[in-house]
Amino acid sequence: MSCIEQMKYKLYLERTSFKEAREYIEKNSDEIYYVEPGYKIFKDYYIIGVPPIALGAKGKELLFTYVKPCHGTFVMAIESEEEIQRLRDKEQEKVIVSLKKGRPSAEATPASYHDVWKK
Repeated sequence: MSCIEQMKYKLYLERTSFKEAREYIEKNSDEIYYVEPGYKIFKDYYIIGVPPIALGAKGKELLFTYVKPCHGTFVMAIESEEEIQRLRDKEQEKVIVSLKKGRPSAEATPASYHDVWKK
């Protein structure tokens, strides 16, 4: 396994909270998908964080949160049409119409333990 920092990436936010990172991805992506902690991207990397964890597609870029111990949470983007397509294929059944006009989104997972048992 290699380090994700060895890939060609862009940083959009540095040393932020999970909530601020999720909100940034939601506001700045063409498509938004919500995944559970442990979702695997680029075959070797697990997404960690506080659910709902947003992954965004913006053009050819995949936007995601990256947690670096002792440094905080970052919003990173890596160009990968293949990874975006894999995300679309895997999460397609969860896509609903976004609040943004004409943009697809995914239904957020419950935010708390209490919310899980409301249904």
